[in-house]
Amino acid sequence: MEATLAAPLSEALDRAARHAPFLRAQMERHADLAELLRAGDLAAALAACAAGLESAPVARRLRLERTRTALVLAIGDLAGALPLETVVEGLSDLADRSLDAAIAAAIEERTPGEPARGFAVIALGKHGGRELNYSSDIDPIFLYDPATLPHRGREEPAEAAVRIGRRVIELLQARDADGYAFRVDLRLRPSPEVTPIALPIDALISYYESSAVAWERAAFVRARAAAGDRALGQRFLDAIRPFVWRRSLDFGAVKEMRAMSHRIRAQHGREAFGPGYDLKRGRGGIREVEFFAQIHQLIHGGRDRALRSPTTIPALQSLAAAGIIDGGEARELADSYRLFRTIEHRLQMVDDRQTHELPRDMAALDNVAQLHGLAGFGALLDLLRPQVESVGRTYDALEDGEAPGLPVGAALAPALAEAGFDPPDAARAVIERWRGGGVRAVQSPAAREALEEVLPGLVEALGRAPDPQAALHRMDDIVGRLPSAINFFRLLAARPPLMRLLADLLSHAPTLAAALGRRPEFLDGLIDATAFDPAPPVAELAASFAAAEAGDYERLLDHVRRSVGERRFALGVQLVEGTSDPLEVAAGYARVAEAALDVLAAATAADYARQHGRVPDSELVILALGRLGGAALTHASDLDLIYLFTGTIDAASGGPKPLEATRYYNRLAQRVTGALSVPTAAGPLYEVDTRLRPSGSKGLLAVTIESFADYQRESAWTWEHMALTRARPVFGSDAARARVQAVIDAVLNRPRDTRQLLKDVVSMRSDMARHKPPAGPLDAKLIEGGLVDLEFCVHAVQLEHRTGFDPRLGPAIAALIGAGLLPADFAAAHDVLARMLVTLRLVAPDAQEPPPPARALVARACGFESWDALLDAYAAARQSVRDCWARIVARAEED
Repeated sequence: MEATLAAPLSEALDRAARHAPFLRAQMERHADLAELLRAGDLAAALAACAAGLESAPVARRLRLERTRTALVLAIGDLAGALPLETVVEGLSDLADRSLDAAIAAAIEERTPGEPARGFAVIALGKHGGRELNYSSDIDPIFLYDPATLPHRGREEPAEAAVRIGRRVIELLQARDADGYAFRVDLRLRPSPEVTPIALPIDALISYYESSAVAWERAAFVRARAAAGDRALGQRFLDAIRPFVWRRSLDFGAVKEMRAMSHRIRAQHGREAFGPGYDLKRGRGGIREVEFFAQIHQLIHGGRDRALRSPTTIPALQSLAAAGIIDGGEARELADSYRLFRTIEHRLQMVDDRQTHELPRDMAALDNVAQLHGLAGFGALLDLLRPQVESVGRTYDALEDGEAPGLPVGAALAPALAEAGFDPPDAARAVIERWRGGGVRAVQSPAAREALEEVLPGLVEALGRAPDPQAALHRMDDIVGRLPSAINFFRLLAARPPLMRLLADLLSHAPTLAAALGRRPEFLDGLIDATAFDPAPPVAELAASFAAAEAGDYERLLDHVRRSVGERRFALGVQLVEGTSDPLEVAAGYARVAEAALDVLAAATAADYARQHGRVPDSELVILALGRLGGAALTHASDLDLIYLFTGTIDAASGGPKPLEATRYYNRLAQRVTGALSVPTAAGPLYEVDTRLRPSGSKGLLAVTIESFADYQRESAWTWEHMALTRARPVFGSDAARARVQAVIDAVLNRPRDTRQLLKDVVSMRSDMARHKPPAGPLDAKLIEGGLVDLEFCVHAVQLEHRTGFDPRLGPAIAALIGAGLLPADFAAAHDVLARMLVTLRLVAPDAQEPPPPARALVARACGFESWDALLDAYAAARQSVRDCWARIVARAEED
């Protein structure tokens, strides 16, 4: 035997020395093996791979055994002395032994003397099928049993398992002058981006029984307990066997398998054969042989255990024996697979690189051909071409052409281009990821079925959107945030008109798209035609918010949040669809907020009184300022509030836990703020800002009306009186509101030193400009000549002349224009700036110029025929405000 093998092994050594630098280096490094091989003693060389390494540190031993084994198997392969099956099994068995040694070492280092138990490795992919190539990663899943895993005294088993896993990885893939043992890829475990690298067996079983997706089912066709506590690993595989091998096969399962086939071909089957061809992923390559076998195994293996081989060639043979595929077809696929894997090995032998592509460089391709024993690259391509074409034709047969709905595979991109996605590649990638279960929301069979039902109409609607690509990417964001997309897709399928509306929102309104991602049920609320009506009066809204969940405070908090969310979303849609004036939408936002405040403040006070009673002859009063006081919010507005109470501070509450008045109302104010701002299961509501209260953030949260009046008369700054021009009582009895309003009126109508007033106003605006610069060129609020400058002009004139007081800017400006105190174009300037602010908070929240398709929407919403016309009006409005502000500044600077 040795004499028989001496010539081919010597010739293989010479070929390797000429064409494979990696193998040449190993021959020089391990001359003992090269000598045995040249003598023709392949068996002795194989036996010597691990000989003499027992005393070496474990990491070095693993690296040396790997390079020595790779050398001997490579030369035996090149000589034709070892068939492919022997080579790949030898490499896979080496991986098993290396894992065993690494696990034992990791456990011994941490817990000396403890047996290596309770930690197992499930091999997947080529390792699982005992088909590793020369430069394969291994794709393990690490699992452990908390009851048997050795761990240190104060250490949790989960911590120990992760540390053992990290040490195993380190021992296997750390590189030094001896090379490395194996690269480790742990991404096939469940949710690898968030889960630890080692998982407890019960959690893993639960996941695969309830949450795993189709590709994970396919991955376990090639799974085996490869190392560590093999009994533990086999217990896991036995437990999840029904998940992988399903006895009953329905049409949905068949569709799932065909869809997987389509995705493989669509993603990796577009390369033409020739230099650069990917032997693994290319059309007619290794992956298609493997997947051809696995798809039939998944369909039929649930009822026939003989079809469950994790290894490709035996799987093809068993499928042929069962009459599922043609025997000649199975032999052709097996022969092609052996050839492809052999040439793949040649590619990797050259430099020990994990590559699957034929070199594009002709000299490099020639080198690979000669390493295989051929004359040159032409002979190599001629050898491969008929096999690639044959496998491609066989794999084509899996495409039955009957897939309903949106096309799959190669036909998807043209369909997307025809629908309006030009170019279609990005859209194709999104849809294929959805179909492939790459997003949690569409991983269940029911979700994928709902997706396929809605895809044709959804693609058509998004394709007609002004910006189809942006619309689809925002749709992808929404789907990515859903726990499950079943109900969302079913809603769209049941109500096709919503798809066009959805396309508009996704194209133009990122803020609404984000809200929809958090609460997809908002879309359902748009079915009612009243969703496009103006917001009802505050009393009517409050009655609807308070109607449900009577007596259950926590449920009321959720109910109000859902109701407010639906109302705000509908008002935003009105803007996008052009059915309402932005000024009316802003008033609607404010009515919704005021109604929510009224309901939640009353409910919070009642709930609070159950524990602390009520303060006699006293009540809470809430004063709104800023945009809420002015009854004109945007979608993003917070609520500026001041809490007051009637009565005196020496009073105290009754109830089981009485409190003196100041403490009572300050705690109640905190509770009301929480009711308005703290997110619940139904989501957030509003941000609340209480810094406009007396003494700001240093002052008490709630004070008596008398204290408030004293502060405003004696201690308040000019800017605080400016804030009062937008103040409006929004909660409390009519009598209490009237008392607060009387205080406000008295403060605003008192005589002032005009020169000092104007200096204070100018100084404050300068400070604000330094601390709050505009976010962008379309920041209609903070930009020079924007709404803040406009408001400063209005408030300065109001306080100087003690007239035109109205918390609503529109009527205040009209009164001041009527009195000849503001220029006539100030009202138009306000309307342009206010409409832009409200609209752009939805369409361009970053205050940058929106994409071209959204510009027409913004112009239309603001009452202009074109974007250019709107920009001209914007410039004119800002100029009017700048001119007015310049006059105020000039007067403030006069001696």
